[in-house]
Amino acid sequence: MSNTDAYCSGTLVDEQSQAETVIINGEDLTIDEVVRVARHNVRARLSDNADVLDRVNASCDYVAEAVALGRPIYGVTTGFGGMANVIISPEHAADLQNNAVWLHKAGAGKPLPLADVRAAMLLRANSHMRGASGIRLELIKRMMTFLNANVTPHVCELGSIGASGDLVPLINITGALIGADSCFSVDFAGETVDCLTALERLNLPRLKLRPKEGLAMMNGTSVMSGIAANCVYDARSILALALEAHALMIQALRGTNQSFHPFIHQHKPHHGQRWVAQQMLDLLAESELIRDELDGQHDYRDGDLIQDRYSLRCLPQYMGPLVEGIAQVARQVNVEINAASDNPLIDVDNAASYHGGNFLGQYIGIGMDQLRYYLGLLAKHLDVQISLLVSPEFSNGLPASLVGNQAKPVNMGLKALQIVGNSIMPLLTFYGNSLADRFPTHAEQFNQNINSQGFGSANLTRQSIETFQQYIAIALIFAVQAVDLRTKRLKGHYDAGRHLSPRTAALYTAVRGVIGRAPTEERPLIWNDDEQSLEHYIRSIVADMRGPGTILGAVSKTMQDLNTIVAL
Repeated sequence: MSNTDAYCSGTLVDEQSQAETVIINGEDLTIDEVVRVARHNVRARLSDNADVLDRVNASCDYVAEAVALGRPIYGVTTGFGGMANVIISPEHAADLQNNAVWLHKAGAGKPLPLADVRAAMLLRANSHMRGASGIRLELIKRMMTFLNANVTPHVCELGSIGASGDLVPLINITGALIGADSCFSVDFAGETVDCLTALERLNLPRLKLRPKEGLAMMNGTSVMSGIAANCVYDARSILALALEAHALMIQALRGTNQSFHPFIHQHKPHHGQRWVAQQMLDLLAESELIRDELDGQHDYRDGDLIQDRYSLRCLPQYMGPLVEGIAQVARQVNVEINAASDNPLIDVDNAASYHGGNFLGQYIGIGMDQLRYYLGLLAKHLDVQISLLVSPEFSNGLPASLVGNQAKPVNMGLKALQIVGNSIMPLLTFYGNSLADRFPTHAEQFNQNINSQGFGSANLTRQSIETFQQYIAIALIFAVQAVDLRTKRLKGHYDAGRHLSPRTAALYTAVRGVIGRAPTEERPLIWNDDEQSLEHYIRSIVADMRGPGTILGAVSKTMQDLNTIVAL
């Protein structure tokens, strides 16, 4: 089971989540709600609003009437894509849709994480609830049944160029929903079974697709958008942890709070920059380890720099664009998860259908490219701070490689841990390369000659997120060890939690609790090299971050504040 699959295993579900219900009505769905359903098995149900349901039924009736009257509608009375010039007679209209299930059963690679498939089903249902897709309410309800019974179709992670939506991934969901054939398999509450067995257990009949239903199910950005929603949620968590890790490291380096004074940032009033500066002031408030110079005076020490190095002093200017950029991606994903993204779309008010391109996942493709780029910049900044911490020339007196027991000659501290971090950071910056501009121009008989690569970009972003979670765990170990050592220099003991700012003390305590090392006055987090497995520490921190654990709980205020940026 992959780490992301563990979100759906039930082991990480809390009682409060089980009591919630997410209502699907075609709009107003949030990224947080997607994550709660996808990862924590919160129940979902369709809106019972009569206007919403009437619109869904009316669009379905429109398609049935159009087929009976022989009206030309793409993908209903014509072939697909570059074969849209092929006329489909009314008696073959349903066959066209059911044949699409086999035509697109062509995925490759490993299975997508279950949480991403669950998110995709939720978004497909939400899209259809806008009443523009011409699909039966029964099929939409079936997606809710699968979600609430923890039945998740198996979908391959390779197979969509994000042009006409996620055709191949979505058809694997569709085939399982209707029981097309036993070759469509599902995860049934942790057990792999074929879709026919799953339907039997759910007491559901097999279905045949009606005109447009196959097209409506497979045309759309729901899989890439589901992955993207999960990624945006995780990126927000990483951003909050990065900000608080920086606050710990500033305290460890005996940095000043003057660089975050409002006067400075009023004179370069980018919203993200001003927000980061205020966050840092709040995160450092009441710390006994920093140089408190908000009064405009300078605690100058002979032989030392009068101001901090750029990675500390310019933190708001560096982080501000990243905060704004991630917020913009979140807003775009939020629009996409509430969109009708198939083709053609049915206008029930005017009894018309319109051919267009809402299935093109360009917002997701570019957005995920940008998100990975921002994550790479976040990692590079943390890497610079770590390099300051381990170098006595730049750390204001901390021991080399943050060695704990300096009286022991054979003790190297966090030297190897820095090397591991150095091996990860370049991967994260490499992941920041764009994919959306690498599209093939000849796809599907030159019909899909522009394509978003949104599905591939979203998958790369998930890989970047999973890699960053390893990296932030390493950064937190450095931060905790460093503030312990700074506390010894300033206060004569190693219990940093008593002298950190209240906001960062919560994170410090959470990290120590997760790895099973309570604070003590006698020793820092790491004393001798041979007394712990740093690999175990990393695994413990990552596992806690990937569930509703204590570490994210400790930075909940910062995460909540980030929501105010997204809302702008």
